[in-house]
Amino acid sequence: MAACPTHRVLDRLGERWVSLILKELADGPRRHGELSRMVAGATQKMLTQTLRGLERDGLVTRSVTGSVPPRVEYRLTPLGESLLPAMAAVTAWAERHIGDIDAARTAYDSTASR
Repeated sequence: MAACPTHRVLDRLGERWVSLILKELADGPRRHGELSRMVAGATQKMLTQTLRGLERDGLVTRSVTGSVPPRVEYRLTPLGESLLPAMAAVTAWAERHIGDIDAARTAYDSTASR
């Protein structure tokens, strides 16, 4: 499984904060503080770890300006931007079918608890 490309990519995309960060960066570059406010619930540590992982994967780039204090911005790379249509398709599917999933869960839970 570790060598499977699909498994490796879905491991990253399935992380808790990844989709929210990518969604925010789709609108343009963001500073860490902006992302922190927009990705409510993520601790600074988790946000930083997630951004580093996305940077390592080549989906996000981090740039630091020489101003005082230094200004750090994150933005999607072309590779990260190429992921946006797939994420939009999954989002649309989820929004279209969440009622079906909720109904299936309710039906399963009512029979499984007997």
